[in-house]
Order: sequence, then C-alpha cells, then structure tokens
Amino acid sequence: MNVGEVLRFAWQGVTANKPRSALTTLGILIGVAAVIILVAVGTGSSKAVQDQISSLGSNTLTVSASSTAAGGRGGPAGGGGFAFFGAGDTTTSQNATQTRQPEVTMADAEAIAAAAESGEASAVLGVAPVVSAQSVTATYDGASHSVSTFTGTTPAYLLIDNSEVDEGRAFTDAEYTAHRRVAVVGTSVAEDLVGDDVGDLVGETVSFNGIEFEVVGILATKGSSGPQDQDDRVIAPATSVQDTLSGYGALGSISVKATSAEAVDQAETEIYAVLDARHGVTSTERDYSVSNASSFLEAATASNETFTVLLGAVAAISLLVGGIGVMNIMLVTVTERTREIGIRKAIGARRGDIVGQFLAEAVMLSLFGGAMGVLVGLVGSRFEIVGVQPVVAAYSVGLAFGVSVLIGLVFGLYPANRAAALRPIDALRYE
Repeated sequence: MNVGEVLRFAWQGVTANKPRSALTTLGILIGVAAVIILVAVGTGSSKAVQDQISSLGSNTLTVSASSTAAGGRGGPAGGGGFAFFGAGDTTTSQNATQTRQPEVTMADAEAIAAAAESGEASAVLGVAPVVSAQSVTATYDGASHSVSTFTGTTPAYLLIDNSEVDEGRAFTDAEYTAHRRVAVVGTSVAEDLVGDDVGDLVGETVSFNGIEFEVVGILATKGSSGPQDQDDRVIAPATSVQDTLSGYGALGSISVKATSAEAVDQAETEIYAVLDARHGVTSTERDYSVSNASSFLEAATASNETFTVLLGAVAAISLLVGGIGVMNIMLVTVTERTREIGIRKAIGARRGDIVGQFLAEAVMLSLFGGAMGVLVGLVGSRFEIVGVQPVVAAYSVGLAFGVSVLIGLVFGLYPANRAAALRPIDALRYE
C-alpha cells in the first residue's frame, strides 16, 4: 500500500469509534495544555520578579544587618547629616570594650552620605535610611485600608527607588528635619480611601493607626508584581515614622544608589570601606551585608528556573499518562480487529502495511490531541493564575507538541508490531 492508502485506513480506524478516540485524545490534550500553562506560570512568575527588581534600577544597592554575624567593635557615632541616629552599641562589664549587635543605624546611613559628599565614596549618588512600620491601617472619612508597606525614609528614597509623584508633591528635606507628619501614598491606598479620583486625597489628613499625617502627594502607578501590589504603600519621613509608628532603633535597611550601573561594584567597595571602619570589622567578620539588584535578579532567576522546571516536570507526567492511554486503546483496537488483520494479511498485506496503519492511527490520535492541547494551553495562558500573569514560552509549545507526536510513535509501536506479528490463519480463526 502507498502512504495515501495507509492514512485512509488509519483514518477509518480512528473514526470507527469516535467516543473512544475522543477520550484518548483528551488525555494527550490535557498533558500538552498542562505543560504549556504550567511552564507559562513559571515564566510569568520569573518575569514578574525580574520586573520588580529591575524597577529598582540596576544601580541600586541595599545595606542590611547580617543575622549570622557575631558583630565587631563599635566605631564612631558619626555626625549630623541625618536628624536622628540609632544607638546599636553595648558595653561589656569585664573589658569595657564596645561591641555591636548585627544592625545598621541612622549613623551608618549618615556616614555613607558624608563619604559621598566628601568624595570618599565618589560612586555613591544617593543614600536613604529605611524604617518600616508594621500592621498599619489607614482611615479617612469612614473608609479604611490595611497598608501593605509603610516606609519611613528621606526624600532621596524616591530617586533611589525610581518612584515618581503623579499628583501633589514629595515631602522635602525641611519636612524630614522638622519631623513633619506628611506622607505620599500609593494609588491602591488612595483608591480604597477616596475612590477613583485619587487626587482628592492630596492635602487631606489621613490617620495611620490613629496618628494623623497630611497626604502631600500620590505616587505614580507601578502595578502588580505577581501577588504583590507595588502601589499598596505609603512613604513618609523616617523622623516622623520613628516618632509615632516604629520607634527608635536599628534601621530595616539602607538604600544606596550608585552613579551608574557600571559604578555599582565601586560603590559597593566604598560602602564596605566606610562601614568596616565604623563597625570595626574585617571582610571576614562583617555584621552587615551589601547586596545589589543584579545579585537579587540572579538569585531570583535561578530560583524561578528551578520552579519552572518542576512545574514542567509535573505537567509532563500527565502527558506520559496520556501516552499510556494511547497504548492501551491501540492494544484494545488490535484485539477487536484481529479478524480484519487476518483477512488483510491473507489477501496480500505485508507486515509493513499493518505496522504503518496502526502506527498511523496512534500518531493521528496524538497529533490531534497535541494540536488541541496547544490551543487550550494558549487560551488558558491568557488568564491570570494564582496572582501570576502567565507568559507563554515558545519552546514549551514546540516541545509539548513534539513530545505528543513522539508519544504516538513510541506508544503506538508495540501495538502495531503486535498486530503485524499475528499469523493469518490464527487471526482468521479468531472469534
């Protein structure tokens, strides 16, 4: 038989029992769609994290306390670039030497800023201390909103964070120094308090855990990053936040902006030099750490790649199960059509003709299931899943479809060979 005849006989075999063929292709469809959608979820999650980190800028560094460090000897307290300084030093009773708990303070932030101003840290463009208030609820005119992130900092933070004020204005250095209770809020906070016209909140007084702050500006929208809403935040002077909501003590972190992406390594070295001297530590005993956006991005990318591979592997199991279903149905088909196989072999059909027909049937089932699975996968990836907007990876479509066809070949080969191996006399006598 030629190829056309093989395909015609295969099509007749597939359509002879439509419900059974449909259920067989459903297994392949589910497997292919699952691979595409789950890989898209992993890719979308990775992209969301990358976008969030990239929004900080490639030249942003974060100084934070090291939870595993034992601490070194305390350095000088530092001068008065910032209005308030944390006192993390304690004194031992036996040797009267100062030791430090692992923490970063206002004095550390002031020291880095002073080094930048003097030219000692020439690669540092801006410095902002960061304190955080926890479990803050905003209330205004009967409406309330639980704030996801309440940050106390300096005006320089907006530059470092690549944040802009869309309506109103940012708070000023003078307001920071004067401990003014002013704030800029994200659009999600403003919408919950006043509705869609977020500009109406500018100039109004909002209570945060019962403490009144004047809203002087509305931050430009940044959107969501996976399940995290980047607009659900409030930024206020660190001085007033420490006065009212967070208390005085160690900072959560210090945000630093390098003069350019190329100067990040130099800025990191300069920060180490300033803080090593302040904390009285060496490179092997630091009680703080300095990280940059690129290191976060590398770690997040590696983690999400592992997550994506895991999701793809889980989905591939369902595709394998679908292939087993194809083999099962083809074996049933061979058994049901034993007499037909005997008649065809008796009138001259060769072994290759029989193998080709049944192999073509298995591939048709897998091919159709794969094509429908791709369609379902592409449509399903258009919807947000568990807070993540899936991003279809082109390789996953080609891989899933290719594997579905390969499954038809592999899992159809045994039933096809079994059919071809039947002796005509035995097949004709089969009831």
